[in-house]
Amino acid sequence: MNTLYFGDNLEILTRHLSNESVDLIYLDPPFNSNRDYNVLFREHSGNDSPAQIKAFGDTWNWAGAASAWEDFTTLCPVPKVIELMHGFHNAIGENDVMAYLVMMAPRLYHLHRVLKPTGSIYLHCDPTASAYLRLILDCLFSPKNFRNEITWKRSDAHNDAKKQFGAISDHILFYVKSASAQFNKQHSGYAVKTLRDWYQYLEFPDGTTRRMTKDERATQQIPEEARRFNTGDMSSPNPRPNLTFDYKGFKPHRNGWRVSKEKMEELDFNGLLLFPENTDGRIMFKRYLDEQLGTVVGDVWTDISQLRGTTSERLGYPTQKPLALLERIVAASSNIDEVVLDPFCGCGTTIIAAEYLKRKWIGIDITPIATSLVQQRLFDSFQARDTRLLSKDDPAQRRAFSVEGLPTDLAGAKLLYEKEPTHKDFEMWAVGLIPAIPQEKKGSDRGIDGIAYFHDNPKKPSKAVVQVKGGHIIPNQIRDLIGVMTTDKAQLGFFVCLENPTKPMRDAALAAGYYQPPSGVGRRVEALQIRTIQDLLEGRNFDFPLYGSNVSYSRASQMQEDAKQEELKM
Repeated sequence: MNTLYFGDNLEILTRHLSNESVDLIYLDPPFNSNRDYNVLFREHSGNDSPAQIKAFGDTWNWAGAASAWEDFTTLCPVPKVIELMHGFHNAIGENDVMAYLVMMAPRLYHLHRVLKPTGSIYLHCDPTASAYLRLILDCLFSPKNFRNEITWKRSDAHNDAKKQFGAISDHILFYVKSASAQFNKQHSGYAVKTLRDWYQYLEFPDGTTRRMTKDERATQQIPEEARRFNTGDMSSPNPRPNLTFDYKGFKPHRNGWRVSKEKMEELDFNGLLLFPENTDGRIMFKRYLDEQLGTVVGDVWTDISQLRGTTSERLGYPTQKPLALLERIVAASSNIDEVVLDPFCGCGTTIIAAEYLKRKWIGIDITPIATSLVQQRLFDSFQARDTRLLSKDDPAQRRAFSVEGLPTDLAGAKLLYEKEPTHKDFEMWAVGLIPAIPQEKKGSDRGIDGIAYFHDNPKKPSKAVVQVKGGHIIPNQIRDLIGVMTTDKAQLGFFVCLENPTKPMRDAALAAGYYQPPSGVGRRVEALQIRTIQDLLEGRNFDFPLYGSNVSYSRASQMQEDAKQEELKM
């Protein structure tokens, strides 16, 4: 089931996903007229890189959506939605917002179709279009199946508050398919005020207890060896004559105890009773902080911060969401072995959360570089690999997944190259095999299809320029790349080709000489290297001076398996 699809999600939903086959859908479709969603990486200078060629450049404008509008009744055959969309068209005209809605409505129709009756959908949307999307969801799912508009406080105050209140939150529309949809209640940590006002007792390893000092309450700094607890009343709220008994010299409340004598002895044996210093006081029940689930999560989420520049989890994808956010959603509306779908999977945070929590998953993205990024992230996080690259007895089969729509052999690579005349997808896919940062071609691009950065210099990263050729190749292309290396002050040049290079081409590459790291650490490598697509598919990648020095984009940390995957706090 674990499958990563490359392609248009509308086509993939229509052709590959059957009715009522998915338990949970999360989607974060890109749209904001003032924001560029196509930047996968930043240059090492800190400037935006034209890394992801504009996948949505012709989609979220009316010119790109006009043909879809003509076929709308076929794409989204729901009378209520058709009427609503005509109302939108009359009200707001033909603009980027209307184009976005025309493209989203058929996708939401198919997402409703593939969702099980017990399933849920979470639509993470920009406020520019959220009101319109909610009405479309009302038509598809019914207003009675709306559950929440979740507000996620993703950041602190912004400097955009000059003529408006600062935009510090995102919104997630939560709908269910039917009243039988499952939901697992989630919990978060207690607020500082709750801890300060309620959990005022400390218990030490020797069994002694005491109240926290005023300074400890103010700073919330307590001894590491201490367990924190609060106390509960042991008296019955109503008269219970059968529970009126003395216990270790302590008199009951006039209504009696809350529990039987046998239960009282059990609590005492387990150390869960707090006895006062004299018999005039009252016995209290102990609730340890480390045994509590926490506060039930509501529809305003303030405990999960957005990813910041220094966050180790951050991969450079502009719309990347925190893993904790997706873990909460996946845990709330699915169970182990159920199916999670993200039709705009981007850098794959939903996929990682689903894999970590032992769900099955389906991810879809329209850009080859994003699909390659998810594959790399799965490998970095779980050592998971494409099942077609594994033998049947490979232990990695436990974490295997399949990739549809991207080549895994030379024949597939040739088909991708021939798919469209600009060869953009082929070039982006090939660059992702290195992996390097794909470059958008504008005018005279000097043959640069990608840039790879690598560490071999303590002062700043070094650079390799990448050129990809799918058609006939000649020695002059190698000599041209040597010129580009000089112009761009690149230390290395990588030439990727479908055909096998000729001897004159290899001789031309050798004429570029060798590169030796200035630090003196690392091996000497050919300055201009040639690899075929077959080489890259079989793991014969380009040589860097230092092993593992490719820092073109951040690598995800390996996820550690723990009890969280087995026992979620419900």
